[in-house]
Amino acid sequence: MDLNSDFEQRVVQCTHEAAWTASPLPGVERRMLERIGAEVARATSIVRYAANSRFERHVHGGGEEILVLEGVFRDEDGDYPAGTWLRSPRGSRHTPYTGAEGALIYVKVGAIGANFLSLPAQATQSVPQAI
Repeated sequence: MDLNSDFEQRVVQCTHEAAWTASPLPGVERRMLERIGAEVARATSIVRYAANSRFERHVHGGGEEILVLEGVFRDEDGDYPAGTWLRSPRGSRHTPYTGAEGALIYVKVGAIGANFLSLPAQATQSVPQAI
């Protein structure tokens, strides 16, 4: 699959209008925002875990970033309520699941350690410094 993969183009998408796509496991659905690849991919998605659902143990060869938007996201290392940000390195693995409240998360996989495009020197000179 190749979705919004041209990083030279700006993309604006209302995530509420994107279709929910079933994952390989029941109770877990995705709104795909960006994707390069099949099931194992570089991808950015909104993922909805129904109450008491789980995803099988898996490896993130390119790492994973998660922002919990609603509910409580869980894995064998802990419980992560809304507002929690997690970043797991390349080669990390986990078995995510939810309790009765379910969870809605923003997730980006396959981008950690990737070779990103560099800005030309003149483009970085006008970028304000972070406070």
